[in-house]
Amino acid sequence: MTIGRMENVEVFTSEGKGRGLKATKEFWAADVIFAERAYSAVVFDSLVNFVCHTCFKRQEKLHHCGQCKFAHYCDRTCQKDAWLNHKNECSAIKRYGKVPNENIRLAARIMWRVEREGTGLTEGCLVAVDDLQNHVEHFGEEEQKELRLDVDTFLQYWPPQGQQFSMQYISHIFGVISCNGFTLSDQRGLQAVGVGIFPNLGLVNHDCWPNCTVIFNNGKIELRALGKISEGEELTVSYIDFLNLSEDRKKQLKKQYYFDCTCEHCQKKLKDDLFLGVKDDPKPSQEVVKEMIQFSKDTLEKIDKARSEGLYHEVVKLCRECLQKQEPVFADTNLYTLRMLSTVSEVLSYLQAFEEASYYARRMVDGYMKLYHPNNAQLGMAVMRAGLTNWHAGNIEVGHGMICKAYAILLVTHGPSHPITKDLEAMRVQTEMELRMFRQNEFMYHKMREAALNNQPMQVMAEPSNEPAPALFHKKQ
Repeated sequence: MTIGRMENVEVFTSEGKGRGLKATKEFWAADVIFAERAYSAVVFDSLVNFVCHTCFKRQEKLHHCGQCKFAHYCDRTCQKDAWLNHKNECSAIKRYGKVPNENIRLAARIMWRVEREGTGLTEGCLVAVDDLQNHVEHFGEEEQKELRLDVDTFLQYWPPQGQQFSMQYISHIFGVISCNGFTLSDQRGLQAVGVGIFPNLGLVNHDCWPNCTVIFNNGKIELRALGKISEGEELTVSYIDFLNLSEDRKKQLKKQYYFDCTCEHCQKKLKDDLFLGVKDDPKPSQEVVKEMIQFSKDTLEKIDKARSEGLYHEVVKLCRECLQKQEPVFADTNLYTLRMLSTVSEVLSYLQAFEEASYYARRMVDGYMKLYHPNNAQLGMAVMRAGLTNWHAGNIEVGHGMICKAYAILLVTHGPSHPITKDLEAMRVQTEMELRMFRQNEFMYHKMREAALNNQPMQVMAEPSNEPAPALFHKKQ
């Protein structure tokens, strides 16, 4: 289950946070501190027919299990590798007569593994599933209700001849899933496709400005260093996106993970002044700023509605109007301006209006660079998209520069073997070649580009979705 390197870390008691992990040696940016396979994992309910239940890759054609018809696999190899974990599930689905939701399927897979191997430490594991936090005592009324429903359904699904677990233990497992469920993404890292339990990762505490990042690659998670980490230093990851006011991040962490964030960025409210940035000359009055925040919030609601209905031209119109009104009031690092820039550049790219999209994408990246950690994975992905948009718009110098920048970030956050990094490497080589051609003969470059575009339509961007980028941990919002 664990893929070595556990000697790089040790469990310790982190002040005010309970258990944590610290480095037993020095690390540098892009080092893999440890890799870990899931203790148990399942595909999301909505994607069970489109994603392999073993390697979590999205595939056009998948084979299904001949017996339960539910589990889907890339090929016979993936099906064979899955049998140990699928065997009990297969007969339980046939007996139950239907497929329960992902939470119940994951809880059952965990308990079948406990039934097989016992509750103690499994090989390469620093903590047993029994000892992971469940926070059931902090559940609100709604969560308690959901938990009772899940436990009831689980008891109907669980085979009567299987090991019988106490209600308290079953509740503990559901609590563990709620607090420690890690989001699994597809092979490109662009879509959340499932949820898994990784016990060692569950020991890594949160920091809004962490020294590590986690990436799911080729069936395992990797904990990667974002910069220099000294021997004895605590290892941290960010459970949520940094792009929020410290107060809002703290509320989100308290609501979803039941703890008060005491990281330096929250205590000192670092970057909050930039998130709320307004123009300097002339400086708008507090009243004007207040009105603009309200107008921006109202517009974001209208945008969400239009996006959900697929009215993309309406989305662009709303964004343009809002950005025009924000222009004399907000700085380019202001959260509301950045949300508009992100939405409008993505939707215009989808509509193939690359020229206008590239202008907004450049402004967005300028803002992000002042806010995010220089090796933040979400920054890398945003710079990559902006580079692609500028390349499509014919801004080869800007496009190539951004693609190189994104490649440098993703080498740290994803590593050279990740499919998205490999894609970026190919783009980098291609744009470098085009840039050389452009510098030798600009006229010929544009002529050749025009001819190429006439013969081969531009690659269509993915349809914009209301879904944010996959979050680190799988939590009900």
